[in-house]
Amino acid sequence: MKIIDSKIKAVLFDFDGTIMDTNQIIINSWQHTFRELLGEEQPLPRILNTFGEPLEISMKKEFPDIPVEKSVNIYREYHRDRFVDSIEIFPGIRELIEKLGGLGYKLAVVTSRLPGSTMQGLEKYGLERWFDEVITCNDTIKHKPDPEPVQLALKRLKVAAAEAVLIGDSIFDISSAKGAGVKSILVGWTAAEKHQKIHGINDPDYQINEVEDVFGILEELGGIVE
Repeated sequence: MKIIDSKIKAVLFDFDGTIMDTNQIIINSWQHTFRELLGEEQPLPRILNTFGEPLEISMKKEFPDIPVEKSVNIYREYHRDRFVDSIEIFPGIRELIEKLGGLGYKLAVVTSRLPGSTMQGLEKYGLERWFDEVITCNDTIKHKPDPEPVQLALKRLKVAAAEAVLIGDSIFDISSAKGAGVKSILVGWTAAEKHQKIHGINDPDYQINEVEDVFGILEELGGIVE
């Protein structure tokens, strides 16, 4: 099957909490950092509020009196050594990506994560071959919730904002998509969405709880397939 006369030509994916279940390794890395720098762990909502935000920005907020290089290094050393063995792909995501790629949609990852661990995660499950572009925190000056990462993905994929949708799990994803003029899909299978929804999220265009719901949204938006 191939897409025909489709108004939607590209699907952008967040990485953490959307493609990959990285919740526990992120939480553990934060608690390790809190123990090292504050002497004790912190409440879970404090960590969940950082989900989707670039690490350096979160560290400046959490440890304003500590050099950001120090806090980031503590976090990343713990995180790096345990990352690959700790992550799991969310159920149905591999099939979704493979089907979208097989249909001819252009695919991109748009993440605030570093390129090394992003590629490690994709390669662990053989997903890297399906993505035309991978936008990480090293590719832009501004980061989510700013629209710059999404705009860069559109530029590299050579598609207009009206021809793309973004799938993500946090307020940072939704705000970035909206700022770039891209339709947004908020997923409901991750800790960030469940927490941030309580505090009000920036009105995604769609909310889903099942991976298969993506196809219905694409059809509604004009993603016709044969």
